[in-house]
Amino acid sequence: MQAIIGVDIGTTNSKALVFTKQGMAIATANANYPRISPKAGQDEIDPQLILDAVITVIKTVMEKAGTKVEIAGIGFSSAMHSLMVVDQEGKPLTNLITWADLRAAQKADEIKNTELGNHIYEQTGTPIHAMSPLCKIGWMKEQQPDIFLKADKFIGIKEYIWFQFFGKYQIDYSIAAATGLFNIYGFHWHDESLKLAGIDAEKLSVPVPPTHSETRLSKKYKDLLQLKQDIPFIIGGSDGCLANLGSNAIQEGVASLTIGTSGAIRMATSKPRHDPQQRVFNYILTEDIYISGGATNNGGAVLQWYIKNFMGTAMDNEKDFSNAIESINQVPTGSDGLIFLPYLFGERAPIWDAHAKAVFFGISPQHSQTHFLRAVIEGISLALYQIAISLEETNGEIKIVYASGGFIRSGAWLQILADVFNKEIIVSEIADASAIGAAIMGFYALGLIDSIDVFKPDMQDAQKYIPDSDRHKVYMKSLDQFSRLYNKLKDEF
Repeated sequence: MQAIIGVDIGTTNSKALVFTKQGMAIATANANYPRISPKAGQDEIDPQLILDAVITVIKTVMEKAGTKVEIAGIGFSSAMHSLMVVDQEGKPLTNLITWADLRAAQKADEIKNTELGNHIYEQTGTPIHAMSPLCKIGWMKEQQPDIFLKADKFIGIKEYIWFQFFGKYQIDYSIAAATGLFNIYGFHWHDESLKLAGIDAEKLSVPVPPTHSETRLSKKYKDLLQLKQDIPFIIGGSDGCLANLGSNAIQEGVASLTIGTSGAIRMATSKPRHDPQQRVFNYILTEDIYISGGATNNGGAVLQWYIKNFMGTAMDNEKDFSNAIESINQVPTGSDGLIFLPYLFGERAPIWDAHAKAVFFGISPQHSQTHFLRAVIEGISLALYQIAISLEETNGEIKIVYASGGFIRSGAWLQILADVFNKEIIVSEIADASAIGAAIMGFYALGLIDSIDVFKPDMQDAQKYIPDSDRHKVYMKSLDQFSRLYNKLKDEF
């Protein structure tokens, strides 16, 4: 059997799987690495640890697969918005600054809602926010001028690994589309963005299609991976776009809802859809398929924070989380009036406010620890629903929602999502959708499949959660208050 290894380079771990042409995942592996957060708003990772993890997971799945398959290639997915600086020899001058780093918030505030900022959003598809490399580079120029001046290249984590492997600075259109520096209509670096960041295109990698491949792996890494012959490495795309591909959410009206450390809801379009309110992004999957949507900073990480600090419970695996979450069924819909704004880590879509803070509102003597836990989950769900509203207003009706992610393996949470969204939620059991998407893109790039939508998982027996109209009405009252509270408090934040 022919197979592609799909590799997903994430913010907390890297994953790999061997995916066959018959649509089966026959081997998986993952490797974790720590994040560096010495103070609020700072979020970095040692890039060498990520490179080591990528090597480890590729070797592991190759060993697990053994001679059962013929490895036709290796495809890549990666988290978006990362930035690091390297010198002329390709050595890091900084750690990897992740999407969660908020130190560029003031720079984003200076750009957002200006005529130039509005035009950059329209042309690049990336909302103006501290997450974007556009704002990070501008912040670095002002706050870390020594590093800025020494920089030979400003790159993301996939580019760093690609350079180690092949000695070339190349970036796929999909990752480039999430930088705020790339024109998503012309597929080139955007002059206005470059000028605003204070750099020229030579400081960035060369943009290439997600189907681009290289075969001449450096001897060092060929030996490390124990490869006896050259095989193609496909550059692939971003984790969000490839997650839609991997979960078959690339048809009109189909949305992919994922909750991991953060969360997102996305849908495919044939062209970028401009949102005058700048609530949604438009990123590139292929030259003729765009992924529109929004991501929240506050997904499972908020739940982890609450359970650890307020319930004093160690959450070692998904089962522990599911057991804790199920207790919320003891509390009525709407948590007896307790509202939670979940902006523990600032916020991206739809408010794009790095200064936003988390708030419990409406506390009364009747509220127990379980009320607070339910309010946390309802708050995260309401924030995701706000993104869905923005997406529908920009792209049209969402007809089907496929839900995935380790933090919603709970019937209680899935039912809340169905009731909030007032839509049937279909649970996608597809593990590692981004890595699968990377593998599918690899098959397509090598001409082994004719179309990227040939792998259609059977959802006939998938678990489904049906919305309750009465509970939805309660949540819409909560949503009104949720929205008003943010608008009244945002200046205080």
